[in-house]
Amino acid sequence: MSVEVLPQTVIRAADVRRGRRLEYFTIGWNSLEAVVAISFGIVAGSVALIGFGVDSVIESSSGAIILWRLLAGEEKERVALRLVGISLLLLAAYVAFDAVKSLIFQERPDSSYAGIVLAVVSLIVMPILAREKRRVAARLNSRAMQADSRQTDICAYLSAILLGGLALNALVGWWWADPIAALVMIPIIVKEGAEALQGKTCCDDGCH
Repeated sequence: MSVEVLPQTVIRAADVRRGRRLEYFTIGWNSLEAVVAISFGIVAGSVALIGFGVDSVIESSSGAIILWRLLAGEEKERVALRLVGISLLLLAAYVAFDAVKSLIFQERPDSSYAGIVLAVVSLIVMPILAREKRRVAARLNSRAMQADSRQTDICAYLSAILLGGLALNALVGWWWADPIAALVMIPIIVKEGAEALQGKTCCDDGCH
């Protein structure tokens, strides 16, 4: 009994379609996440939660960039990679400014249990989404999509940091844990943004 082997073009087309679906989900999920995080962050005065919401906006933009790359073709790969890098560095600048301002003026956030729930849900969803993006990126040999998967990984890291800051503030009243949590995010974001601008991704270091 012979096994039919699908042509590479058919397999690649299927991978591109899957990549598009993942980016549509990224845009939709992060748009919702941004609205919730920024709204509750403003109410609670939480710089970490607002920063997380802004990250979600940028993550949505990154998803849109990769979706454009998948629709426009491989010739847009380098441009897409650089745009993802710029979006990450803009995020780092915003979070750094807001966190330092919060520490200097001792802007004490209120407890945000809605933010805690959001962080927990994101901590579950983001690693799964990042893993699926990496699989498609590897099959398409797309550095831009690989960089986007790293941005989704960062979203998971930020969820964990956010959860820690919000929980410490809510449970023991450590108001400074919120902006400190935001500052911890900065080196992670800057590293990924700089590597994307240089045309590098975690694939270049043999990561999976």
